[in-house]
Amino acid sequence: MISVRSHRLQSSGNKWIVFALAGFILGACSPKIRPTERPVPKTPEAKVPPAVKVIPKAVPVHTPVVSLILPFELDKIDFTSTANRNNLSKADLAVDYYQGFKLALDSLAAKGANFKLQVYDSNGDGSQGHSLAGNPKVRNSDIIVGPVFPEGMKAFMASLSGINKPIISPLSPASPLEFKNSNLVTIIPPLEYHAWRVAQYIKQEMDPVKVFVLRSGFSDENKYLIPFRKAIDSLSKKRIRVIYLTVSKGNLDALLPQLSTTSENIFVVPATDQAFLTVTLAALDKLNQTYPVTLFGHPNWLKASYLQASLLQRLKTHITSSDRVDYRAVETNKFIKAYRKAFHLEPGEYAIKGFDEGYYLGSLLSANNDLFKQLDKSGYEGLHNQFTFVKTANAGWVNTHVSIYQYQNFELKPIE
Repeated sequence: MISVRSHRLQSSGNKWIVFALAGFILGACSPKIRPTERPVPKTPEAKVPPAVKVIPKAVPVHTPVVSLILPFELDKIDFTSTANRNNLSKADLAVDYYQGFKLALDSLAAKGANFKLQVYDSNGDGSQGHSLAGNPKVRNSDIIVGPVFPEGMKAFMASLSGINKPIISPLSPASPLEFKNSNLVTIIPPLEYHAWRVAQYIKQEMDPVKVFVLRSGFSDENKYLIPFRKAIDSLSKKRIRVIYLTVSKGNLDALLPQLSTTSENIFVVPATDQAFLTVTLAALDKLNQTYPVTLFGHPNWLKASYLQASLLQRLKTHITSSDRVDYRAVETNKFIKAYRKAFHLEPGEYAIKGFDEGYYLGSLLSANNDLFKQLDKSGYEGLHNQFTFVKTANAGWVNTHVSIYQYQNFELKPIE
C-alpha cells in the first residue's frame, strides 16, 4: 500500500480582515459604558437683607424769642376804689406800645411766622434795669426791646456785659453816643439828624448866601445848633454864612441891614420856650411885611398847641418830624380797624410806633438773624416813619430818616 502525504492549504493574504471584522462584531455586541454625569452644584443665591428705612431726625425749628422791657410801673399804680383814669396815665405808654407790638407779631404769625414774646416791667427805674440785665431769660433772647427811657437804658447797658445781640431803643431820641454800645439799634432819629436834614434842605433847595439863627440864650439849644452848623459848613463848604442873634424881647433891629427885600431871608429858630417863641415869632411876622421870611423850627413845635397855624403859614414855616402819621392813608386805617377789633380801644401814638417797630423787627427775625448785621440793606416804610439805618463807629445802628413839613392851607403837609 502506498501511502501519500497530505498537503496543508497555504494561508491567504486577507487574513487580517477576518480578525478586524470579528473585533468589530464583538464590539457591537458588547454593552456600551458611558461616564456618569454628576449634577453641577448650584451656587446658593446671596440673601439680600431687607432695606432699612432711615428716618431722619427732626431738626427742632428755632422760635425767635423777643424780650420786651416797658415801664408799666405796676407797683406804683393805685388800684383802690378811689383810683381814676389819671392814676393809670403812667402805664398808658407801655400798654399802647405793647398792644401795637403784639398786634404786629400776630399779623406776622398769621402769615406763618412764629415768635415767643416775653414782657417785663422796668418800673421806670435804674435798679430794675440792673436786675433785668442779669435775668437769664432776657440774656438768652434773640433781641431785647427796651428799656424805653435813657436812664433805664444806661443802667441796663451797664450790667449787660458779654452779650452780642440787638438791643433796641424803641422810643427815645437820645443820642446813642450816651450809651456807646455797638449792639444798640436806635429807631427814633436823634435831634442831630433833624438839624442835618434842615441844613441839607436849605443847601439843596434854597442855596442862600446866609442863614440867620435866632437864639433864646438857653444852652439846651446847642444840641440842635452844633450839628446844624457842622452840616451847613460841610455841605456848602462854608460858602453859606451862619449869622447868630440872641433875641431879647423880640428885638430884631440888629439884622435889618443884612436882610433882603427881594429874596427869601432864611431863619432857623431852635428854641422851644413858649414865652420866647410867642414874642419872637410875632416880631418875625411883622418883619415879614417888608422882608420875605422862610422859617425853620424845632421838631417839638409840632406839639406846641399855642403856636397858631395861620401865623406859621404866613412865615412859611418848615418843621422836621420823624413820627408824623397820615390818618387818611389806607394802611393807617387798616391798622386802626385791626387794633379796634383786637383790643376794643383807639390806638394812640405809641401803639402805632409799637406796630411799626414790631412788624419791622419781627420780619427780620423770621427771615434771618444775620439781617441785624446789615440794617442799612433792610429799609422799611411804616405808618409813622421810614427806617433808614446807618452804622456808627461805636454806637450801633441809627435810623436817620427825617421828613420836612410845611404849613399849607393851615395844616402841615410833607414837601418831599
